[in-house]
Amino acid sequence: MSSYIHFTKMHGLGNDFVVVDSITQNLKISPSLVRKIADRNFGIGCDQVLIVDPPASPHLDFNYRIFNADGKEVSQCGNGARCFGRYVFERGLTSKKKLVIGTSVGHIGVDISDLSCIQVNMGEPIFSPKAIPLNIKAVSKLPQKGCYKINLLGNHREVIILSMGNPHCVISVPAVTEAAVMEVGKALQKHPAFPKGVNVNFMQVLARNHIKCRVYERGVGETLACGSGACASVVAGIVHKDLNQEVKVDMPGGALTVKWENENAVFLSGPAIGVFHGEFCLSQQEYC
Repeated sequence: MSSYIHFTKMHGLGNDFVVVDSITQNLKISPSLVRKIADRNFGIGCDQVLIVDPPASPHLDFNYRIFNADGKEVSQCGNGARCFGRYVFERGLTSKKKLVIGTSVGHIGVDISDLSCIQVNMGEPIFSPKAIPLNIKAVSKLPQKGCYKINLLGNHREVIILSMGNPHCVISVPAVTEAAVMEVGKALQKHPAFPKGVNVNFMQVLARNHIKCRVYERGVGETLACGSGACASVVAGIVHKDLNQEVKVDMPGGALTVKWENENAVFLSGPAIGVFHGEFCLSQQEYC
């Protein structure tokens, strides 16, 4: 591994990433290295580190790996996927405008025909408890699809639990500004229902085509935006028959558009912005 890692800092509505190309440079990623890169005081600072890998099979253009700031690898990140698509195009790794990218849970499609609004095919929502994963013994199942009652800090609340590549627990609230995001988000990371943790979404319905959302991401904390969280929230609202098939999602960092029709794939659209390029000096990092 070289003494420097070349990287690009990017963000999708303030959900920020360090994107690293492992195709043209020799990279050995580790949880310790991810934590050092993500550190906002002693590193570059980011919510997630995204790795561009060569395709694992002929029908893919690239493979995509995502590491949260705590060093743990996760399976999906919608804002990151849009940044990934823009990165590989602008860095000359592809000339294609429609990409098929492999992840640890399948593949996603990224359309970069319009760089001002990149669209990601996030795949179908997953409601199977085993696939989420969800410990069904720690919750009470309700009749509606994906609906459960769960003990939240001593109170039983109705929630919708699903996966958009990552596990999500969606909680409807009257006002996201008053939601106990940190308190509830932290508590649910230790809840027996979620053996691998969970992203916690707080959703306020403004109209049938418009919601507000705040998300506590496992391994990160509250972020300014979460693409898979926006998708999970819209799916939950449609399941509850509160929302139309296409919805504007306001998050602290800005707005995304989510579309889900006929229980097929969920499409996420929004911006992906490059901030700066740089080098991370490996030779001056202390490893233990």
